[in-house]
Amino acid sequence: MAGSPLIFDRALLRRRRRRATTIGPVDFLIDRVAADLAERLGAVLRRFDRALVLGVSGEAVRAALAGLGSVGTVVVADSLVPARCGGLFVGADEETLPFCDATFDLVVSALALQFVNDLPGALIQIRRSLKPDGLFLAALIGGETLTELRQAFAAAESEVEGGVSPRVAPFADLRDLGALLQRAGFALPVTDTDRVVVRYDTAFALMRDLRRMGATNVLIDRRRTPLRRATLLRMAEIYGERFSGSDGRIRATFEIVWLSGWAPHPSQQQPLKPGSAKTRLADALGTREISAGEKAGR
Repeated sequence: MAGSPLIFDRALLRRRRRRATTIGPVDFLIDRVAADLAERLGAVLRRFDRALVLGVSGEAVRAALAGLGSVGTVVVADSLVPARCGGLFVGADEETLPFCDATFDLVVSALALQFVNDLPGALIQIRRSLKPDGLFLAALIGGETLTELRQAFAAAESEVEGGVSPRVAPFADLRDLGALLQRAGFALPVTDTDRVVVRYDTAFALMRDLRRMGATNVLIDRRRTPLRRATLLRMAEIYGERFSGSDGRIRATFEIVWLSGWAPHPSQQQPLKPGSAKTRLADALGTREISAGEKAGR
């Protein structure tokens, strides 16, 4: 969408993802999300003849859909051509979808949309690409992700360098994402969260995993000068002091936010019109109705 602020360097994100596939990706988060996605879709009692996987994060999501008897043809769309990809593949960026309106019965995305600069615009495109009564289901990284690393870096930079630079992306929170679904025109929007806590020996082990996830800093406003060794060492010390367990290992929090919504269709459940209720709330609660201006008795 024109005029949207640029938060993420999308070209750098693609380079980081390519590097991660070269050095050997770490997939424990995407594997968890893929398994959860399959479980959520398995609870929906209907068939999806044509599905879109938006943003490729390994083979786990495509394999999860392939294992469901309720999903037919699967189209994978991503800005990077994967090393392996069964089925149909389309080179496409999440910010600019090349599909016609009402193309898919199902659109899923796993840990890709949090790096989109224009998320409202992306959601509108996804909703338009769905057939009436089509389902959108996505997992994004939430605002509490890596809160420990964010705090440790802020404290270290403030102490060593006298200032703080952006190190961890400002991911959206649950309420904001629910409102965005409504703005994009989805019916029956639902949001919920899953929190994953991972243990590491050191902060450096965590940072190595982030590198192999292709999830290191891609903020437009990131600091362009190399990180000072003294700051990095102090960050690791603060991390260990504040966020380690009795065994000396540190914790790292990953918040996964789940979004779901349906393309509108007349058959879907609709809210009642104001004034159409046949039972008074006071009767249901077993209390006396108090008119406007009347004071409640003590």
